[in-house]
Amino acid sequence: MRAIRVLLASVLIILLALVAFSYLSGTDSWRTRSRDRSAVGTTGKIDVNAARERGAQVGEKVAVAAEKVKETAAEAALTSKIKAKMVLDDEVKARSIDVTTNGSTVTVSGTVRSAAEHDRAIRIARETAGVTRVVDQLSVGQ
Repeated sequence: MRAIRVLLASVLIILLALVAFSYLSGTDSWRTRSRDRSAVGTTGKIDVNAARERGAQVGEKVAVAAEKVKETAAEAALTSKIKAKMVLDDEVKARSIDVTTNGSTVTVSGTVRSAAEHDRAIRIARETAGVTRVVDQLSVGQ
């Protein structure tokens, strides 16, 4: 469920970045269609350096947003990989285990039925490609 939320948040961030870029660059098609396309003159002097600075600032913000989306997508993929492995494993009851990812650190929490299930769940998380650290917050229930 958490992976779905992360994925939806990623999609929302991408859409917002695209809308912001489209708005700031003036290429949004929904506004251009409704405007009069006749030539319009300008008066005064255009400050090219200020326009370049503004463009550079917008470019930096888009790059930061794109990097954040990339990180979030990578975390969601890692979480999904681990949960899928747990679902396919006969020893692990994946529905009672939560997996969260922050960078390449994975936190496994919830309640398991036995020490063997605990060990197997932690091993699955550790053996997944891309995981550098596993935080064990599993408890063995009765």
